[in-house]
Amino acid sequence: MPALKVQKSIHINAPREQVYNLVRDFHSWPKWSPWLIAEPKCTLTFPEDGKSYSWDGQIIGSGNIAITKENSLSSIDYDLRFLKPWKSQADVRFLFTEKDGGTEVSWVMDSSLPWFMFWMTTMMTGLLGMDYERGLKMLKDLVETDTVPSQLDFPGQHGFCAQHYIGIKTTCSIDETEKHMDSDFEKLKTWLRESNAQPSGKPFSIYHTWNFKDRTTDYTIAFPFEDSPPSVPAGFLSGDLPACQVYPVVHVGPYRHLGNAWSAGIMHSRAKVFRQNKGIPPFEIYDNNPEEVAPEELITTVHFPVK
Repeated sequence: MPALKVQKSIHINAPREQVYNLVRDFHSWPKWSPWLIAEPKCTLTFPEDGKSYSWDGQIIGSGNIAITKENSLSSIDYDLRFLKPWKSQADVRFLFTEKDGGTEVSWVMDSSLPWFMFWMTTMMTGLLGMDYERGLKMLKDLVETDTVPSQLDFPGQHGFCAQHYIGIKTTCSIDETEKHMDSDFEKLKTWLRESNAQPSGKPFSIYHTWNFKDRTTDYTIAFPFEDSPPSVPAGFLSGDLPACQVYPVVHVGPYRHLGNAWSAGIMHSRAKVFRQNKGIPPFEIYDNNPEEVAPEELITTVHFPVK
């Protein structure tokens, strides 16, 4: 059986006892789980002893997790069992370490894939690692601020009109995407100011590829235009998003939590809520301006083209 190991960590500005007690309470998990956010109406069952919980959903499947060992304030061990979409088992552990006046939390999983899925080991390790990172970011917000500023809405499939665009295409590390996108967006805004070019709509980013083995991505950040400007600067490109049907996922909250919308869309596709059109890359549209609203009020719509 192909081995699968994931470990991610985050620093939380709070006492270790506070963090430990929150993670220990399964009733808090729906607020920061990187999977439950994709299906808020998933059925959850909490036994009276508080040492386990079960889930049963149409999107995220079904299973249960139970505490098997506790080392007060230092670690919690769990037995994680998936029943659907396929049966599997994993050993999960949370580690809590006092560090830099707060707490370092590590989330660790040891599991394996069915033998016939050996070819997915790298991809699954990457995807689960990103899931753990998303969950830890939400846990950090919940502990430090008593809320998680990340809400999803699924308005349903609709048509998208074709758009011509001018943008910048970049290949970079997944971990450095935000930094590169900020730089590219500033170049676009500078060009708009200096050229007096008038976009016909809101800016967006197209994600062409994700390489989980090399942890790189190719994206284009762009503005739409009804007509092409007289000239396109060196380093910029022009292109077209075709008319298509899309499955949108609306995210409200800071860009650091945008991964929740992407992951939810992928889970909805796997659950056959829609059939993704792999011939058209998915894209996200920035519905309001981060210079005009608070991070918690930012609205971003991720669009998955549909067959």
